[in-house]
Amino acid sequence: MAYLYLERDGKVYTVKRDGKLDLPREGEPIPFSYRALHRLPWGEGVVFGVPELPRHPHEWVSKDEVPEREDTSRILRLVVHRSLPRAVAEAVVREAGRYLLVRASRGLTKGLWSLPGGFLTFGEAPELAVGREVEEELGTPCRVGRLLGVRSKVGEHTGLHWLMFFYEVSLLGRPRPDPDEIAEVRFFPKAEAAARLADQTMAAFLREL
Repeated sequence: MAYLYLERDGKVYTVKRDGKLDLPREGEPIPFSYRALHRLPWGEGVVFGVPELPRHPHEWVSKDEVPEREDTSRILRLVVHRSLPRAVAEAVVREAGRYLLVRASRGLTKGLWSLPGGFLTFGEAPELAVGREVEEELGTPCRVGRLLGVRSKVGEHTGLHWLMFFYEVSLLGRPRPDPDEIAEVRFFPKAEAAARLADQTMAAFLREL
């Protein structure tokens, strides 16, 4: 049976099992109703749900306390960590009606076509992150323009919650990619670029532009 991760305003519903705070499992009695939103591929499987309560659950454990407590189970710590949103900033680089894609040498997108970009560093604004990532990946200065949109998704394979910031970016030189990070850089017409993108949220966003 899958575990249940039931969170409301940063508070997590837990049960006591083998002397530790743990997640309940599907089929076990739950003293309130909840809406199941996502079934996630973590551990033996996790269902993320939102409790339906008449008041704030002050007595539940705060998710921020879980990692430092010794009386918490491994699966509880794992799910708290994996349920935190991941923020990335992506560059939309267009020249003469064609769009720039990169094929990664390593990481989550190794061998796949993607937009230039990557993770925000802790405390970093997304417009700064996208400029930094473009310069690191493409080896050229750039100018970051307007925010084109923000998208959110739960990854089909990772089960992670992604926040994706898309920015208009102009290159101030020709790409000289770092081969340790980027295997190939190419411009494509929009329809072909969207078709080559491995990430379907990126592809849908590009088609909408």
